[in-house]
Amino acid sequence: MAKGLQRATFVARDGFRLVADRGGSADAPAVILLHGGGQTRHSWSRAVDHLLAAGFQVINYDARGHGESDWSPEGAYQLADRAGDLVAVTASLGVPFVLVGASLGGATSIVAIDRGLRPAGLVLVDIVPEPDPRGIDRIVSFMRGHPDGFATIDEAVAAVAAYNPRRAVAPDGQGLMKNLREGNDGRLRWHWDPRIIAYAPSHHHGVVQRATGTLAAQPDLPVLLVRGLSSDVVSDAGVEAFRATLPWLEVVDVAGAGHMVAGDRNDAFNDAVIGFARRTVSVKAPH
Repeated sequence: MAKGLQRATFVARDGFRLVADRGGSADAPAVILLHGGGQTRHSWSRAVDHLLAAGFQVINYDARGHGESDWSPEGAYQLADRAGDLVAVTASLGVPFVLVGASLGGATSIVAIDRGLRPAGLVLVDIVPEPDPRGIDRIVSFMRGHPDGFATIDEAVAAVAAYNPRRAVAPDGQGLMKNLREGNDGRLRWHWDPRIIAYAPSHHHGVVQRATGTLAAQPDLPVLLVRGLSSDVVSDAGVEAFRATLPWLEVVDVAGAGHMVAGDRNDAFNDAVIGFARRTVSVKAPH
């Protein structure tokens, strides 16, 4: 855990516990980080350091069914469930906040706004209401692969390298272990509940597309799309369709990055998000 962060727990309306890292001054405007499907809050580690250094309060939490947050025996992983979780995370904030959501986290943010959440700004990381189905299918195939886990960390490293060759992973798997858990059989499995992929992606996309109408009705809500130029999820056509709905949409294209923008090009990602957040909310320079 980065210096200045403390472990926090939020409780959703249905009783689910959401585990987070929280840091920065409680009086500072907040940035809420929502990771993508199949990830954990540790995916944002380097971004958290930069946001804290820029003077923001940061809340970085594991989505339900991921990491240390509660998993649902009933498979309660609809976007409506996740939007309710986000409302619970932001409920006690008395300061403006910016949402930064990657993939599933971005979809969650859009649905939460449709249900009444009012952030000061929204950053969508490589996700649009009409994503390229080929890229989505590749993600789901990766997540459904290796259902029996891995015998060694080397096998997990090889699986990540095959899916995302541009992602630098330490040969010893340092860092990757935060996204894995050891089962009673000694095998390593991803630190998320397999039930989260029970529904077809098209089901969730339909929910997001309907919720996007609320964004279109809020021209005073700044929205930034950070896209990896090598992404197979967000195409030029997807960007233009989104811009047709939100003419004020800002877009930052990050060269040398795929769908995992923050991991592929963390420097460019941090610059884009911090610059947007500073334009959106007033933050005091840290001492």
